[in-house]
Amino acid sequence: MKHSLIRLCGAGALVLPLSVWASAQTNSFYNQASTDSGSGNLQIFNRLQSQEQDINQLRGQIEELRHQLEQQTRLSQQRYLDLEERLSSSEGSGGASPSSDNGNSSADNDPIAQAASGSRQSSSNAGGGSASSSNDAQSAYQAAFSHVQKREFDQAISAFEAFNRDYPQSGLNGNAWYWLGELYSAKSQLDKSASAFDKVVSDYPQSNKVPDAMYKLGLVYARQGKGTESQNMLKKVISEHSDSDAAGLAREFMQKTSS
Repeated sequence: MKHSLIRLCGAGALVLPLSVWASAQTNSFYNQASTDSGSGNLQIFNRLQSQEQDINQLRGQIEELRHQLEQQTRLSQQRYLDLEERLSSSEGSGGASPSSDNGNSSADNDPIAQAASGSRQSSSNAGGGSASSSNDAQSAYQAAFSHVQKREFDQAISAFEAFNRDYPQSGLNGNAWYWLGELYSAKSQLDKSASAFDKVVSDYPQSNKVPDAMYKLGLVYARQGKGTESQNMLKKVISEHSDSDAAGLAREFMQKTSS
């Protein structure tokens, strides 16, 4: 009996360390699993932080682009005011501008005055009907532009569209299409705006509005999300009209958007 108890106690002595060892291994497994889980959570947290930083950077770029578009809108509005002042001064002098020191008319840069002057020259060689048609075209253009001055954009769009339809051979069609591009852009009708600006560039290459139309077309492409087309058009302005104000604005826009 005594020997049996000794053997039993000996067996228990052998079993007990094995159970302790199994328990220790189990605890070690859970501890490792817990550590691995914590490491995985840390990696996920780091990724989320990195993505949040990227999102904040994108938001900053969007705000910068929005600010630039607002600046361009204010610039366009200032151009409206400048043209209004020039037109008013031209009308106040009876349609003829005083001569400058070099003998040239100060209206040389005024598209309306240029068209009127060209019409008068052509009418001296043609019949009275041609002069009447040119005067009608000039009056129709000025009537359409008066809506721009009054910020009546819907009426201005209708008037310029009618002008291009009724006087397709006028020397002011390039200017009319340019203003349609501006007006469509102001109303966020970007497809129509791009088409109007492109019309100036492709159909009226001699128009003094071509550099501005190219620059504005680049901006419209940017608003449409056409980054490649926008960059190409802005580079084209700089390359083909390097001395123009539009080229300077294109350079400034590209520098800001690339930084």
